[in-house]
Amino acid sequence: MSTVSIGLVDDHPLMIEGIVALLSRAQGLQVLSTGSTARDIIDISMRFRPDVLIVDLSMPGNVYAAIATSIKVAPNTKVVAFTAATGVDSAIRALDAGASGYVLKGSSAKELIQAVKSVRHGETYITQSFASQVIAALRNTSLRRMAAEAVRFSIREEQIVRLLLRGNTNKEIAVSLKISEKTVKNYMTILMQKLHARNRLEVVIAAQALTDREQDGSVNSAGWQQRYLS
Repeated sequence: MSTVSIGLVDDHPLMIEGIVALLSRAQGLQVLSTGSTARDIIDISMRFRPDVLIVDLSMPGNVYAAIATSIKVAPNTKVVAFTAATGVDSAIRALDAGASGYVLKGSSAKELIQAVKSVRHGETYITQSFASQVIAALRNTSLRRMAAEAVRFSIREEQIVRLLLRGNTNKEIAVSLKISEKTVKNYMTILMQKLHARNRLEVVIAAQALTDREQDGSVNSAGWQQRYLS
């Protein structure tokens, strides 16, 4: 099993010490560097290019801008916001900046480790107790956007959307449709553009909302949200 390299940025020394100790005990995880300011988010991304960067949102400097910049300079690095901020607006801003995960500091150690592993594999992870609020906000945004224009999919796009709604990964979709994983990723980019989505989670939310609206004008996420957030 390959080791997941991690960067950690938080302006509370005790928090840094505790998280480093926690992650060091977990199999397959290695902390490469730590920092305490928004600028450190960018510096660690440029110097170490970790697989996952865990960042607090309440630090000196513009953390959201730093997240966006870090993803530009190190596009293979996934960002997990690990914060005490329980406001939906903070979560939306972090996801909009490019974060792949949003974990509340009241969560368990197991959940933080799960978030790290999930985003490393290209998934989006949101603290489960907080996820429904974030999903509702994202879904409402998607519905407003789709109401402004008609969304039409090609046959291949429809196939990929159906598999996405079943919870399939890019690799599983590629195998099912007998195409390359790179081709699936290209279609995901097209779907994000058509659905005005910023990441995989928003593609799924927008596609589900569109499907529900076509069926009966309602939206019901209860049955599928856990497949994408756990």
